[in-house]
Amino acid sequence: MLVDLYWAGVHAAAPGPALAGVLAGKPAPGARLWIVALGKAARPMAEAAVAHLADAGLRPAGGLVIAPEVSGPVAGLPAVAGDHPFPGALSLKAAKALGDLAGRTDEGDEVWVLLSGGATSLAAAPVPGVSPEDLQALYRGLLSSGLDIKAMNTVRKRFSRWGAGRLAVALAPAKVRTYIVSDVIGDDVAAIGSGPCVADESRASDVRHLLAGLGRTVPGSVETYLGGVEQDPSLETPKAADPAFQNADWRIVASNRLTLDAVADRARELGLEPKILPEPLSGEAAGCGKALALALMAEHPATCLIAGGETVVKIDPAGDGRGGRSQELALAAARALSGYPGATLLAAGTDGRDGPTDAAGAVVDGATWGEMAKQRHPQRDLDNHDSNLALGSVGALLVTGLTGTNVMDVVIGVVPAG
Repeated sequence: MLVDLYWAGVHAAAPGPALAGVLAGKPAPGARLWIVALGKAARPMAEAAVAHLADAGLRPAGGLVIAPEVSGPVAGLPAVAGDHPFPGALSLKAAKALGDLAGRTDEGDEVWVLLSGGATSLAAAPVPGVSPEDLQALYRGLLSSGLDIKAMNTVRKRFSRWGAGRLAVALAPAKVRTYIVSDVIGDDVAAIGSGPCVADESRASDVRHLLAGLGRTVPGSVETYLGGVEQDPSLETPKAADPAFQNADWRIVASNRLTLDAVADRARELGLEPKILPEPLSGEAAGCGKALALALMAEHPATCLIAGGETVVKIDPAGDGRGGRSQELALAAARALSGYPGATLLAAGTDGRDGPTDAAGAVVDGATWGEMAKQRHPQRDLDNHDSNLALGSVGALLVTGLTGTNVMDVVIGVVPAG
């Protein structure tokens, strides 16, 4: 049942249909249209955009698709794979391809930027003066820091070639329309995919403050670059007054709320009473897992508790735990549910990949913790952030493969009837 509910939510946020539902009209007469799709939902968004144009008897002048996995052109557009969650050699090649395309656009052109989560890493290349190795080290440190995605991307986009509005500047004077599948709480467009086509209102001093809170050494070239910006404000990231943003707009086409509402609709069809939590999931994953399990145990039979958002996991830099935020949430929930009959909880990323693992998340109930304890020390696993190993030992992992969308995480808890 829980997996059924999960897929109902994921399918509701399918980026292709969502984009098709908002596309309207066609480019101005004589305008060349380019399609740039970036992120985990790049493929279905590109396919929907090309199909929309075909219905109007048009075809793009060109474009580029940057996604986690590609095996050839997508909807007739060149496609390249990037690295995720940490940038690597593929990301550098993808970033170069993006620069090559930006150099081909001109005044009077129109560019549709189809943006989804994951773009920050998939098309990551460092700004001049920062080494690729230091950029990757920065990304790794941030992902284990416990910072939320908005704070992480405030830092990451500062040092990424196409973040912080720099892509819009590179595409100017072409008109830029950005269609977005949101993977950020509050749908903050400056944080989604590191805001490649929107102005960056943060300052170098803001980034300095966030880096100071990491409690670890900042890579050398990152430190040098930031110091240079602090000394020379003309090196700041593009701000709202930049002419590039006068010819750019954006629209959210899918978000976590679509997923939660679809889960609730499917729960009703299954005879359950859905309850969507009003506040988005945020904060430490383990604490959220415990709180959600306790809330679920307090519900009456035939209830479906639904929550969405994005938690964090703060990992010791010297640690080597394997897992992700949804798996850690599920493991903590399993501990709280231990011995409680009936209630079952699923926690998973809507993109199908939780952290640097092949699992989307996990499904746990009152027996899961005890079953793990027969083979392992689950409390030690939780303390060491080894949720993947613990949950995998009892077959509790949810493995879906990449789903083609990315609207944060969903947690679904069910107390069956009677």
